[in-house]
Amino acid sequence: MDMRFRISILFFLVAILLPAGHSWGKDGHAIICKIAQSRLSENAGKAVEELLPEYAGNDLGSVCSWADQVKFIFHWSRPLHYIDTPDSLCNYQYSRDCKDEDGAKDRCVAGAINNYTKQLETYSQSSSSSGYNLTQALLFLSHFIGDIHQPLHVGFTSDRGGNTIDVHWYTRKTVLHHVWDDSIIDTALERIYDSNVDSLIEAIQQNITGEWADEVKSWEKCSSNQDACPDPYATEGVHAACDSAYKNVTDGSVLRDEYFLSRLPVVYLRLAQGGVRLAATLNRVLG
Repeated sequence: MDMRFRISILFFLVAILLPAGHSWGKDGHAIICKIAQSRLSENAGKAVEELLPEYAGNDLGSVCSWADQVKFIFHWSRPLHYIDTPDSLCNYQYSRDCKDEDGAKDRCVAGAINNYTKQLETYSQSSSSSGYNLTQALLFLSHFIGDIHQPLHVGFTSDRGGNTIDVHWYTRKTVLHHVWDDSIIDTALERIYDSNVDSLIEAIQQNITGEWADEVKSWEKCSSNQDACPDPYATEGVHAACDSAYKNVTDGSVLRDEYFLSRLPVVYLRLAQGGVRLAATLNRVLG
């Protein structure tokens, strides 16, 4: 049996048998990956198409939540979705913060982005000499660049990125982390876009070429000729967490229109930056 076909079967079974996890939610990750795929160079686009599992066709967005689903199989991957920072400092340092709960260094979302970028750098080699599963590397990298742009994935240690802060989203009881994973996007889709994700993507892309056009080149840049540069993304994330996600929220808060309408632009911006930066990273590595 062809190796890629066997890998596709595994990915398909994982996708249909396991429930989705939480980080930007399925729609958020799909939005980031669809924006990214539309910005790929010709060579990077061909490489992505070649590496995608067969059941995904040529749609990176359809498998961008795969890394959440396999947390139940690959338990070692769970700490790779987030960074815990010291409470209320509102800053991030790789050497201090990129570790798992046991203190193992480099085991955070920034370390994972560095790792899977390095794996994809071997793409030009034959699959036998690479030594990596580059399909998995692509899907992990695509997902983790999305995760690091969700502000509460660079949240505080004591509340686990807002996971222990109970709130009401209008009348529904939830936790603050879930508000940023799903609730803001879901409410925007329902109220503004007639539950059409493509319409939301189009609106964000219009801002990328319009309102944010002068900023896009700075989003794409990576310092010191690196292919991956997650640290600035994490710094932006913890600032957004402090300035927007956590601001004026306590355990038991009821979050309604004021919170939704004031935080929605932050969500749009982080989704846009995630998509642009994922494309830029893949273009550097695969293009």
